[in-house]
Amino acid sequence: VQLQASGGGLVQPGGSLRLSCAASGSIFGLNRMGWFRQAPGKQRELVVGIPSGGSTNYSDSAKGRFTISVDSAKNNMYLEMISLKPEDTAVYFCHIRLYDTDYWGKGTLVTVSS
Repeated sequence: VQLQASGGGLVQPGGSLRLSCAASGSIFGLNRMGWFRQAPGKQRELVVGIPSGGSTNYSDSAKGRFTISVDSAKNNMYLEMISLKPEDTAVYFCHIRLYDTDYWGKGTLVTVSS
């Protein structure tokens, strides 16, 4: 399985972006999906996660501003981000877990700056 994230870029504070993640290959055994981010000098952190059969879990910083969506027919996942802040600047990674194996996309850089 390969994940390809895209959609990052430079945006002004208050702006919006839509990230996409395309999964190629079989995703049989999928039990978790979501987005993480890693800011410069910081550890990777969860932005939003969807466990199989469970509730979507947003980080406190993402609640009310970020929305995850999934197109199961295309094996695509999206992250809609609005009201972006400079502290949202990070490399964003899409993630899935098949059985007990984690898969990561290469990441897409989001820079929020005026």
